[in-house]
Amino acid sequence: MALPAKKRFGQHFLVDRGVIDAIVRAVAPRPGEALVEIGPGRGAITMPLLERCGSMRVVELDRDLAARLRRTPGLEVVEADVLRVDFTAMAAAGGSGGGKLRVVGNLPYNISTPILFHLLEAVDGIADQHVMLQKEVVDRMAAAPGGKDYGRLSVMLQWRYAIEPLIEVGPEAFDPPPRVDSAVVRMTPKPAAEGVDPPLLGELVRVAFSQRRKILRHTLGRWLAERGAGDIDFGLQRRAEEVSVEEYLQLAATVGKATPTGSTPPSRREGLGREQP
Repeated sequence: MALPAKKRFGQHFLVDRGVIDAIVRAVAPRPGEALVEIGPGRGAITMPLLERCGSMRVVELDRDLAARLRRTPGLEVVEADVLRVDFTAMAAAGGSGGGKLRVVGNLPYNISTPILFHLLEAVDGIADQHVMLQKEVVDRMAAAPGGKDYGRLSVMLQWRYAIEPLIEVGPEAFDPPPRVDSAVVRMTPKPAAEGVDPPLLGELVRVAFSQRRKILRHTLGRWLAERGAGDIDFGLQRRAEEVSVEEYLQLAATVGKATPTGSTPPSRREGLGREQP
């Protein structure tokens, strides 16, 4: 008997066999890889992945689902809130199959952005990510400068990942159907830009997009002046969405060199990840 979806966990179980097969083909797991699935639910994606890789790890908060999944040979179940899972330590331990982690998941839409930023903190131990998200979020992740979808989320993910939307998925593919369209995206980590301090970049980008309708002179210009970096040559007569990821990275590196500590002052220091962009 299939366990019912629980609203408090934001559960929408994928049931469309065609979509499931397309995701598995996109992931293309191999034996020995350190595969980790977030939110396996009833195991629709888990089981075909497990057949191909032999062993894997899943992170599931729902204790009823976790108990059922534990009966499956080759499956290691971590019963926990994904935001409390130390993926850096998991990667350092070699995952369930050695090497960097390959992350898969139909992420709970109500906390998808915090999960993405939580994974970003462990990006150096991740080989790739294939995740299902609300299509609107995927559009923002992959957005190019100049459009309404381009924002803090775009910059803070694109600086460490190549973002590739793969599959669009309608509400009818789920039980129960969500009220939004969904999409699967591939996220492939890339090296960090030289000289960029992540918390400083996070603060800089947050300030830049804090008032989207204003030109940067009124937001980022003041922020730069407060750090004694007001004389940096940067086009502040633009709006935040007109600045490319590369330009934000270059500015962060320049500000880091121009300030005494090379990073954001402790009183204003922010992590990369609990704030919704």
